[in-house]
Amino acid sequence: MTGTDGYIGSVMADVLLGFGHEVTGIDTGFYRAGWLYDGVTRIPATITRDVRDLTVDDLAGADAVVHLAELSNDPLGQLAPEVTFEINHRGSVGLARLAREAGVPRFVYMSSCSVYGIGSDAPVTEASSLNPQTAYAECKVLVERDVGALADDTFHPTFLRNATAFGASPRMRFDIVLNNLMGVAWTTGEVRMTSDGSPWRPLVHIRDISEAVRRILEAPTEAIHGQILNVGSDEQNYRVREIAEIVSAAVPDCQTMFGPPSADNRSYRVRFDHIGEVLPGFACAWNAEAGAAELATVFRRIGLDADLFMSRGFTRLDQLTYLLETGQLDDRLRWTAEGGGLATPPPQAAAEVAG
Repeated sequence: MTGTDGYIGSVMADVLLGFGHEVTGIDTGFYRAGWLYDGVTRIPATITRDVRDLTVDDLAGADAVVHLAELSNDPLGQLAPEVTFEINHRGSVGLARLAREAGVPRFVYMSSCSVYGIGSDAPVTEASSLNPQTAYAECKVLVERDVGALADDTFHPTFLRNATAFGASPRMRFDIVLNNLMGVAWTTGEVRMTSDGSPWRPLVHIRDISEAVRRILEAPTEAIHGQILNVGSDEQNYRVREIAEIVSAAVPDCQTMFGPPSADNRSYRVRFDHIGEVLPGFACAWNAEAGAAELATVFRRIGLDADLFMSRGFTRLDQLTYLLETGQLDDRLRWTAEGGGLATPPPQAAAEVAG
């Protein structure tokens, strides 16, 4: 699994280890500065390496590659579009080629519902036309195309178009919508929207994403070969305004204010029935209300305040900007001699190292 020190990967690895899978992690260590709380019990043995530097030998003997390690959101992709394409497109396709050469039969790729871009009034499906609006989303489209072309009788890729993730993770992200609004509400007592909140956003909890991956790894090959699956549930297509109201209800005495319509025209609703057809029994166990309550419990337990919420380790763009400005990363987002020492994970006494 690539990206095991990330927001989703740290939880997903714990889930898979808990179901008896042997997990080896690969992560370059950009985000190890951010550890919000001890929220997992198992951490996989992890190779500290850039996915651009992996070899066939690194993947030999694996039954599957689960690939999460990319530059992870739209603002980051716009900061350095060429590097985004180098890592997210060419790096991901290169990893898939290595996996096929190494004889790894399954390749699970974390795509995104952002590939749909600006939707129509009707919910989109896996067969809908794609309209990516950012470098991040464009890379997802290209990887689906190019890795899909590698599929054959021995190599079986699966593509998960995840809805916008939310939920508590030790490697927390506060730069995605529900998590961000919860942090703002908790530390300021209000949610002050700069828009009217009318755009649609589909949401999915990171533990439901993890469950989808688990089921793919355990499904018959013929069921998952070449499949593109929207990951989420029809009930979790929310207007941003609704997400803000759910957050406000989860935080005592929180006030919510809305602004005028926004120039940001990204808005789409998504249908999620196909994943249940491919993975019988899969259904999301979490919704936005449960996720907001989960975050409130964590925030209360750790005493989240504004300084901690605003820490660079929990916002991807801030953390990478810091590493660039301090010379720890070069302009290709590779560790420099000065920055290599930060690839060492912090002590986590409560965690059991597994794998």
